[in-house]
Amino acid sequence: MDFKKTYEEWLANPYFDAATKAELESIKDNENEIKERFYADLEFGTAGLRGIIGAGTNRMNIYTVRKATQGLANYICKEGKQAKGVAIAFDSRRMSPEFADEAALCLAANGIKAYVFESLRPTPELSYAVRKLGCIAGINITASHNPPEYNGYKVYWEDGAQITPPHDTGIMSEVKAVTDYNTVKTMLKDEAQKAGLYETIGAAIDDSYIEELKTQVRHPEIIKEVQKDITIVYTPLHGTGNIPARRVLKELGFENVFVVPEQELPDGEFPTVSYPNPEAEEAFALALKLAKEKDADLVLATDPDADRLGVYVKDAKSGEYITLTGNMSGCLLAEYEISQIKELKGLPADGALIKTIVTTNMADAIAKYYNVKLIEVLTGFKYIGQQILGFEQKGEGTYLFGFEESYGCLIGTHARDKDAIVATMALCEAAAYYKTKGKTLWDAMIDMYERYGYYKDEVKSITLKGIEGLQKIQDIMNTLRENTPSEIGGYKVLSARDYKKDTIKNMETGEVTTTGLPSSNVLYYDLSDSAWLCVRPSGTEPKIKFYYGVKGNSLEDAAAKSEALGSQVVEKINAMM
Repeated sequence: MDFKKTYEEWLANPYFDAATKAELESIKDNENEIKERFYADLEFGTAGLRGIIGAGTNRMNIYTVRKATQGLANYICKEGKQAKGVAIAFDSRRMSPEFADEAALCLAANGIKAYVFESLRPTPELSYAVRKLGCIAGINITASHNPPEYNGYKVYWEDGAQITPPHDTGIMSEVKAVTDYNTVKTMLKDEAQKAGLYETIGAAIDDSYIEELKTQVRHPEIIKEVQKDITIVYTPLHGTGNIPARRVLKELGFENVFVVPEQELPDGEFPTVSYPNPEAEEAFALALKLAKEKDADLVLATDPDADRLGVYVKDAKSGEYITLTGNMSGCLLAEYEISQIKELKGLPADGALIKTIVTTNMADAIAKYYNVKLIEVLTGFKYIGQQILGFEQKGEGTYLFGFEESYGCLIGTHARDKDAIVATMALCEAAAYYKTKGKTLWDAMIDMYERYGYYKDEVKSITLKGIEGLQKIQDIMNTLRENTPSEIGGYKVLSARDYKKDTIKNMETGEVTTTGLPSSNVLYYDLSDSAWLCVRPSGTEPKIKFYYGVKGNSLEDAAAKSEALGSQVVEKINAMM
């Protein structure tokens, strides 16, 4: 793409509005900025769109949103499913309501009805709405936990999960085929409403969603027993979780729920944090301050679109608050849910625990202990959703729990994406349950370590922005792919999985088998002493990620092993750059 020529076309084309042209005029002397904005189209990948907000083909703006929606509309029409409609939700970010309306009006102009939430809603509620309304697809305007300058566009299919094969490649092809912005359809909002092609939705879906969550409570009687004795601090991090999380906790009876006032209201600037991510220590600063004032049992934070949950729990012995990684909170919930299903009604013979390939191996140990099937899928919660759909289609397999290391899980099958609202509810219930046993959530975590082993899992990322960064990421992947190491961080490589080539190579025997999973640019190394390493480019950010895990004989031993492995991995990668 000739970026200068495309830049000039945007300035000259009457299709683009005055504000867009004024923004582009302001960078006329900055060739590098022009190049970054126009060297390519913002890529519509398997997760949809995600990028920096601004004018240009490589930016999130009303025109790139319309173009993506036209491609989606073309695919829906080719499938002959336009009569089913599309549900649309959005979060608290800059331009989210505007992008939601642009998508809706493009769909309407293509004869496809849009069901648009009246105001911001969590990602899992959008997933739920797609199924509840019988839509063919869903669109969620969100950039999850990215910094304020980003926004995004996620596409869901009729099962409520983000798009997977063959629909992902089919939609991507249709989006790519839209090369002329002038051919993209749109219409006025009042005309779309009069034609019955734009419907505002809200309270009825909210009520149904919350009722569905409450059906997943295992012990309502225990909540009533200790509802006055559990203290919870919660922050929505300026996002969508505030109303639904507080509502479900209140309706279940939890009385001592304190919300961080500075982070309660939606704000796309995320003024109290530089990075609205519950994985980041910084995001909890205000919540932990409030927790100490209130002597809270647990501290919870949902990311802006409320699909991820971050957790701190109080250690009663030291009085300190301890962070739970996504692997730890996921295992804590998996243990609670599966153990309580077993206690209350018995585990089904075809029960399954599902995790992604970069998620802790403690999940494997839990599945083995309860004698349930452990299913491993590619990174991305949509693949967990795909497994649930497979169970339904085959009439075989019972979903018990699914989670991924990136702070996301799903209890129940009401949605097909990770749901931090149901996770918030379940973790508070678990805290109540363990309290009746004289234990804290941290005590329950220690019990699990004693039973299964001291697993410690981490992820490190290297950010490489722009065109050069993208090339560096590919170079690192190519180098590793062509030169399989015999040892990593002092651990012997037992087998090497290449999910792009669909191979698993036994390093001792040389035997090669298949992964059995779809093609993906991911490398995974099974290491000696129950350690492992996985390398993959991020699907949503300009990063290359390194996931790794070890197993120790104590918290201290596991921490030391993890620190050593992580340092050596980063050192090795830096040497390659």
